[in-house]
Amino acid sequence: MSTEPEPTEKTEPGTRGAAPEPEGTGEAPGRATDGVAASAGTDEGAGGASVADGESGAAGGEAAGGVSDGPVGGEEPEADAGEGGDSAGVDAAGGEAGEGVSAGPVGGVEPEADAGEGGDSAGVDADGAAKAQLSEAEAELAAQRLERERIARRKAEKQRPVDSGAKLSGKAADLLAAVRAVESGAKPVAAVFSEPEPPRRPAQEPVRPRPVPTEATGTGGVGGPAPETVEAVQRVLAEGGAPKALASQVAAVLGEGADEELRADPWQLLRVTGVRPEQADGFARGLLGAECAPDDERRGRAVTVWLLEQAALAGHTVLEMPALTAPLAQRGVPDADAAVQSTIAEAEALVFQDALDPAAPEPAEDDEEGAERPVRILVGLERYALAEESLADGLARLINSVPKEDGSAEDWERAAASAKGSAAELIRAVAAGGLVLHTGGQASLAEPAALLTAARGLGLRAWAATHSTLGRDSFGALLQADLPSVSGSDGATRQDDFPSVTDPAGGIPAGTRPVATVAGLLSGAEGPGRDGDGAFDLDLLVVLDAPQLDVETAALLVESLPDGARLVLGGDPAVLWSAGPGRVFADLLAAQICPQVASRRPDPGPLGELVSGIGIGELNQVEAPGKEVVIVPVRDAGEAVHRTVQLVADSVPRALGVPAEETQVITPGHGGAVGTRALNAALKERLNPGPGRFGGFDPGDRVAYSPAPGRTLPGRVVGADADGLHLTCAGEPVVVPKERVEQSVRHGWALTAHQAVGCRWPAVVAVLPGDATQALSRPWVYTAFGRADRHLSVVQGAEQALPRAVAEIPAKPRTTRLPVLLRTQTPTPG
Repeated sequence: MSTEPEPTEKTEPGTRGAAPEPEGTGEAPGRATDGVAASAGTDEGAGGASVADGESGAAGGEAAGGVSDGPVGGEEPEADAGEGGDSAGVDAAGGEAGEGVSAGPVGGVEPEADAGEGGDSAGVDADGAAKAQLSEAEAELAAQRLERERIARRKAEKQRPVDSGAKLSGKAADLLAAVRAVESGAKPVAAVFSEPEPPRRPAQEPVRPRPVPTEATGTGGVGGPAPETVEAVQRVLAEGGAPKALASQVAAVLGEGADEELRADPWQLLRVTGVRPEQADGFARGLLGAECAPDDERRGRAVTVWLLEQAALAGHTVLEMPALTAPLAQRGVPDADAAVQSTIAEAEALVFQDALDPAAPEPAEDDEEGAERPVRILVGLERYALAEESLADGLARLINSVPKEDGSAEDWERAAASAKGSAAELIRAVAAGGLVLHTGGQASLAEPAALLTAARGLGLRAWAATHSTLGRDSFGALLQADLPSVSGSDGATRQDDFPSVTDPAGGIPAGTRPVATVAGLLSGAEGPGRDGDGAFDLDLLVVLDAPQLDVETAALLVESLPDGARLVLGGDPAVLWSAGPGRVFADLLAAQICPQVASRRPDPGPLGELVSGIGIGELNQVEAPGKEVVIVPVRDAGEAVHRTVQLVADSVPRALGVPAEETQVITPGHGGAVGTRALNAALKERLNPGPGRFGGFDPGDRVAYSPAPGRTLPGRVVGADADGLHLTCAGEPVVVPKERVEQSVRHGWALTAHQAVGCRWPAVVAVLPGDATQALSRPWVYTAFGRADRHLSVVQGAEQALPRAVAEIPAKPRTTRLPVLLRTQTPTPG
């Protein structure tokens, strides 16, 4: 590794090359003064740079006690919807720990909402007219709503009584009795809060979501709450001393009659994103007066549901009972067990009993009294619990069904023989089964590309799906220029034209290659569309970036596959996990229920060597004769900002020929002295100065647009009008309604690692300030460093925290039920 490219200052003996100090470097406020050269590179690995993504939070600090008088809507750290990966969730000591659920700043870095807040308002003054087409965000929300309706229908089918558990005794029998009491409408006994594992049903034909109608109109397609409902809620909020600005959100969450529901249960205010328990307590005290008490049953239920929502933001689909009751006690709930019991009785949460050792046999009838299988008691929100069950059912259907006979065995073998190494293994595995897992780094993408080409050559309707638009375009470039024509479900022949060059605007035109984004595939905006039964009109789906699939998205994908279709889930298991709840890819790898093909194709060059070492816990110092890896030591936040701007605007373009618009800055979090806000302000001042006439944005600004939590589309500002802020993302025009700009658009010269996952750039500047080391982990470092194709600069301010984190801090665990569900649904191979 070298220090900063092309030094222009004379270095002292013993240094490895000081950082250049180009002339005319525009100083942003707070930067180090001119003439401060980078010190010698360290000997520890890649320079000892430290990372923290702003997602790792301190333990909750709310003391146990009574009802708080705190204001509603105050300045609070918020959950980063796009930064939710690898988070510990709700701490047993009572606080929310981890990425995205922080109760306070971590090392000076404030975790904030990735998709839920924008940092800058949109300033578009005219009212937006109704759009002619459904926006991408609304289409995705509509598809998710259809999936939730499908899950509700499946839940309604479960009317038969629970017939398992006859051999249980002692505590397990009491738990089963409690569940049956809840099902009959009665409350369970006070000491029991869990239910046995419900009987698993055989995999069945799913009720698939239908495509979203294209005739739905823009903002009118997903209507907001009625004005009279909002006005009524405003009056109730005013009575309790809460900001009237929350009225629209409350009305949208609670629906018609929201004012009456809020008056009957003031703690329903906790259902609004960003409201915390102490703020809801203050509102309840203002509304109820002397009747407000910390032991109110309504408060206990609301705080329980809120904690489960925070756990979901941190990646958990369920929580173990102690991890839920301890934080309830910390937040002044006198009887945490009773609060959980009440939440379950009111069907606001579900409870499960999972065996700690699934291989252990159930107790025999003649066993001694009290003999029972060791179990763990889990509580979770219905939407995530049912999504996991739906996903397990769908995966079992794929594994147990016979793939369509598309191509003879000899044809598949010829296709495999024409490939090499692990690509041939992948083709053979797909020929034999309905579900295959594929793991590997960036170079391994050539293998699913070879699979896709071979499958289409055999006449299969084969498609690939990626997490991001940049990933889509990058994978599309790997595909051959001319793929064979394929037949649709209607028997008609379609000729696909796959040009070998990308669109001059920076993206591949829609429909020119058999690759789409996951969001576009589900919404119907991209991909092959759906057949008459609501299933995807395809025979093979290859999902890349599979570690980014949360449990709800994965369930939607799997349930949308037709019978006999093949599914390949591929990705790099070392990157950060999904922003949403679950760890689908990791759970499937651990379950070992289907063939797994590990690529033997290593990522090339010094960057590949560095990132591969990080993946196994080793931070190696690599030789970088072409300045592929550069270390820039800094002493404080001001110098870190200054060096970052210098690298992007001057050093990297001059020394390596990579323009500033192709260089991406990655930093730990949004807040703090070296967060995305501070860096974006400094980079805008240097690269695209302007007054910010569109609510902080100017034409030409790089932006990060989040149409939904956990998704980020890099783009540029084109302009603004009455319709909203006009962007171009991956060569496609996007209009963000003015009322959504503040929540969903940020400047994008600097991103967090979770925003950057699934994308790659020619050059990356990873900024690692010393005040963010508490969030440092191996997956963060692996993800941030792995976004670079040609060059990586590490602005290093944390010294020895980096090698320690790479060696000692793996991904934070997530609590899920998918492994247990998979074991009950599918046989273990062999």
